[in-house]
Amino acid sequence: MGRRVIITGVPGVGKTTVVTGALKVLEQEGIVYRTLNFGTYMFDVALKEGIVRDRDEMRKLDKEIQKRLQKLAAQAMAREEGNIIIDTHASIKTPSGYLAGLPEWVLRELMPDTIVLVETNEDQILLRRLSDETRSRDLEGSYGIAEHQQFNRAIAAAYSMYAGCAVKYVTNADHLLEKAVEDLAAVLR
Repeated sequence: MGRRVIITGVPGVGKTTVVTGALKVLEQEGIVYRTLNFGTYMFDVALKEGIVRDRDEMRKLDKEIQKRLQKLAAQAMAREEGNIIIDTHASIKTPSGYLAGLPEWVLRELMPDTIVLVETNEDQILLRRLSDETRSRDLEGSYGIAEHQQFNRAIAAAYSMYAGCAVKYVTNADHLLEKAVEDLAAVLR
């Protein structure tokens, strides 16, 4: 069946950059993973149904709609074979509060071997968000980013208990990308 590793992190932490680097390292060693983006699976369904026009509208959807989209995405991903990285968020900050990115109906389908939280200093994340012109994100200060990372740690512990998997923290600090890449590659080996 292969390994299933969930990679999470708050928006702007550099999760995709770390994953891309780790996959290049592993490829040189003959280890192959496919990356599946949970949000893309959800977005594709929502787009087909005419619920949203762009990805940034997803987090503003009604909670029940998000739950249904999560379930459909998890079912589709569970059918995938081989070593898989599932790129997603541990939680989604919505106007009504945090929504679990991996509720039990998603974890039951995916049953990951490891959950990785990519983190860094909240001021670094804020600066990265402000310089990213490709996304339309809600304005949030360092305190809100720190709160979100803290919530992700707490909810990752709950996910671990349900799925019986390990939780690993990978720090993607400015100017230390190579260390973050190697830390993630070590988890994926």
